[in-house]
Order: sequence, then structure tokens, then C-alpha cells
Amino acid sequence: MIYGLVVCGIVGCGPAKSEDTVEILLSSNFFQAEDFVSSSSNDVKKSATISMEADSWVSYAIDVPITGRFQVEVMISGDKGSGIWIEDYHENKDGRTYDITGKIENSSNSELISVTKDGSPLRAGKHEIKIHATGGQVEIDWFKFIPMKAHTNTPVILTQKMEQNDWSEWRLVWSDEFEGSGLPDDSKWTYNVGNWGWGNNEPQYYTDKRMENARLENGTLVIEAQKNDGGHDWTSARLTTQGKQSFLYGKIEFRAKVPVGKGTWTAGWLLGDEYIDELSWPYCGEIDVLECVGYEIDDSTGDGLNHATCHARAYYFKQNNQIGSESEVSNMNGEFHTYAIEWYPDVIYGLLDGKRYYTYDKNSNELEWPFFKPQNIILNLAVGGGWGGAQGIDEQWDSHQFILDYVRVYELR
Repeated sequence: MIYGLVVCGIVGCGPAKSEDTVEILLSSNFFQAEDFVSSSSNDVKKSATISMEADSWVSYAIDVPITGRFQVEVMISGDKGSGIWIEDYHENKDGRTYDITGKIENSSNSELISVTKDGSPLRAGKHEIKIHATGGQVEIDWFKFIPMKAHTNTPVILTQKMEQNDWSEWRLVWSDEFEGSGLPDDSKWTYNVGNWGWGNNEPQYYTDKRMENARLENGTLVIEAQKNDGGHDWTSARLTTQGKQSFLYGKIEFRAKVPVGKGTWTAGWLLGDEYIDELSWPYCGEIDVLECVGYEIDDSTGDGLNHATCHARAYYFKQNNQIGSESEVSNMNGEFHTYAIEWYPDVIYGLLDGKRYYTYDKNSNELEWPFFKPQNIILNLAVGGGWGGAQGIDEQWDSHQFILDYVRVYELR
């Protein structure tokens, strides 16, 4: 049986464009309860459905036919409030836990119902996954991985000259000034779509080409998070240059206003173009240029903190040795500030309104310095998650706006 790619019932989505259409054998992505290979309990039987207690697991050996983003659909029942989450690469060499769905919650006490999560990243090839039960007893009949978008390599890489001498000056090589109206320029930006948690247990659903969440307005880009929208707790947008152009070295600037409100997590950053799935990170490298959380921002004055951080395999936040710095910012919400990096072949500086406050110069090997490879630019506004939601989400807010005046990339000439 052939399964054609049409994803329905998703905010901002419809039938896939022909160039994104992927047809694969349904049988290679459809797994029944009895297909499991091991479990946390000898009581689990290979029957038509699997019954799992909270904190138990079953594992599956699966073969993913393409690299890309997937919708995960599960036929599930059990105690109300119970659910599952899916772990990829559970025997990985780094001892990491790769949650690729977040909690898939059962909303029925007894009847089997279909529940989905969108956007999970999967690499083509063989995987060993675990399905973990949480919150009570749960039963599973089957689950599917349905392709939403195939991974494509970025066709254009802009490499900036960064030689310094007495007469060097910055020359603009790429920018988006966000002029006009309507949707962002699709020759420069694509969208990451879904609600799989994004590696941080984030609850928002990132939508695709939806004006309510990403639009040009008054010479700016407005990324807006909206509460109780489209059947989701929150919707928002995550724009990326991946698939359009990536960058190697240069001065990269974001001029922006960020939202206040406990629970917000605002970011303008770079991610290694080699990112394919969660196993790629942090080997691919990440450079956080503009990153702030709402509980560090005063709601009345807008004064807060910006964080600049580089993540590599040798230094990253999930092993608590990341190398970062923070800078106080006045009226982050009411005034535009310029958040930037200067990225040289051997060092990265972070700047706020033209003043350096951060240095990353660990470059003795690839585990410290993956930054000799291109990165793509990402703009997103999350609500909640491991850091943004560490002190909860303020219930008084119905929406938040991340407003960008421009994004610019320069080289030294």
C-alpha cells in the first residue's frame, strides 16, 4: 500500500506542495502493539493491544525510510490523563534521553482514540525507540510515523571574509529589512512546524505560513504567540533560513523588541546546518545571539537579561557546562536593541548595542569548535518549556509579540 502525503486538521497546513510530496510504503511506518522487541516488565504480552503501567516502557526496532519531519499518530486508551512519550536512540553513546514527541496524552477513559504530535525529526535508517507510559495505565493498539516534510540540504552557503586590518569595515552581504506586508519573504525563510516539544518540552504549536503567527507589519516582522488557538494551548512561529541559505562566519545582527510575561522564551539564534535529528545536536553546534525568558524581564519597565551562549559537544547545557554570558538590557520590550555576534574562524564575540560582552574561544578540536561549518538563522517565540516555563506561564496573557526590525549579515572588507 502506498501512502501519499496529505496532512489534514493542522493549523496553517493543507495538502502538501508537489515538491514536498513523499510517497512511502505504509507498512514500513506502521507498528502494531505486538511488534515490540523488549519491555520493562515480563507481564507485557504480545497481544492485540499493550497494557502499560505508569513509568513502564516497551521498545521497538523501526526502519525509517526517509530523513525529515514526521507526524506521530498513536491509537491509545487508558486512565484519563495518562499518556506516552517516545524516546529515540535509547542506547545512544552519550547517555542522552531524546524525547521526540513530548507527552501524547490520552483524553478518554476507555475508548481507543487517535492522538497525534507533529514535526518529530527522524533520520533515515534503523532506530531503536522506547515508548514510555506516564500518568497512569495506558493501552496502545498501534502507532504510525507519517512524513510531513522531507529534509533538504541548504543550496546556498554564504561564507564571509573576516580578515582584519587597519582599514577594514563591515560590508552588508545579506539582510531582511521586513518591508511590505503579508507573510515573510519565502525566498529567505521557511518554517519549522509542529508541537513535538522541540527537545525542551515546549507546548506551543509552530504553524506554517499563518499570518496570525508571523507577518510583516509597519516595517517589522511580528512573531506572535496566541493562547487557546486552533485547538492548541499556544500557537506561534519558528522561521529558519535552512533550505534557503546558510552562513559561515560574519557579523550577524538582530534588531528587536522582546515580549514580557512569565513563560515567554524568545530567541534569535543559529543552528548547524548538519542538524537532521536530535542525535545531531550539539555536535552540529549552536550559537545563541538573542535569547531571553520572560521571568527575567520586569513586566512594568521591560528591563531584563539577554543571554549569549555557544553549544558544542564539549560544552552544552544538558551537561551543565555551557559557556555563556548575560547582559542587562533596559526596556527590552519597549525599545529596539541590537543583538549581534562577530563570528571569526577561531573566536565568537557576543555584542549588545555594539558593545562586546561575551567571548567563546574554545577551538582546539571539533568537539569544542564545530563552528567551521555553516549555520542557519532561526527566529522563534516559545511559551513554556524547560527554561521558559521554569517558573510557570502567567495566566493573564492571551498573546505575546516578538518584533524584529531587521536581520543583517556583514563581512569585513
